[in-house]
Amino acid sequence: MHTQIKAWVFDAYGTLFDPFSVQGKAERIFPGRGEALSQLWRSRQLEYTWLRALMNRYADFWQVTREALVYACRSLGLSCEVGQQEELMQEYLSLEVYPDVRVGLEALSSQRLAILSNGTPQMLEGVVEHAGLKHSFAALLSVDMVKTYKPSPTVYQLAEESLNLKKSQIGFVSSNYWDAVGATAFGFPAFWLNRSQATPDELGTTPQAAITGLGELAGLS
Repeated sequence: MHTQIKAWVFDAYGTLFDPFSVQGKAERIFPGRGEALSQLWRSRQLEYTWLRALMNRYADFWQVTREALVYACRSLGLSCEVGQQEELMQEYLSLEVYPDVRVGLEALSSQRLAILSNGTPQMLEGVVEHAGLKHSFAALLSVDMVKTYKPSPTVYQLAEESLNLKKSQIGFVSSNYWDAVGATAFGFPAFWLNRSQATPDELGTTPQAAITGLGELAGLS
């Protein structure tokens, strides 16, 4: 059924790298508030990408991430001085890898693999290098190349052009349902990585399939 897939493209944050692994550092800086800060920070980070895309007011993901952090701190009544901001921002260069990632990528190593992410090139290079996964990917593709954010079709087109393959030959994987739907609408066979058994959104389109771990992809290619 999926034998036409010749390359796999992955979202980064929430799919390969855990954005909530910042919670440990946040808890050390703001005891008792780490979980709340990490949750609000992540939700605003995504919302700001969508809002900036709609307004056509692009700022790169490092800036958006910092602005979301400043908002989250202010909303929670936390001082978050510049030095504390820097400590938390640096966590994005060393996010933890989800437990199923290494084995899942290794099982697909005979195919071309790439990352397509909101992250800046520097953010992606940093987190991939820190995780020791640099050898796994043929390309690290950043929305910075087109100055807008997912789920814009312009972003997904980056993967098609970079890999020089037809849409039907590129399997796209994201833990964010809206991202998987965006890739589906573009024309990729897209797979929703639903590790937490979350409820799918109602967006008028559904991904090709849902999986619970990256290890399941080897049987789909």
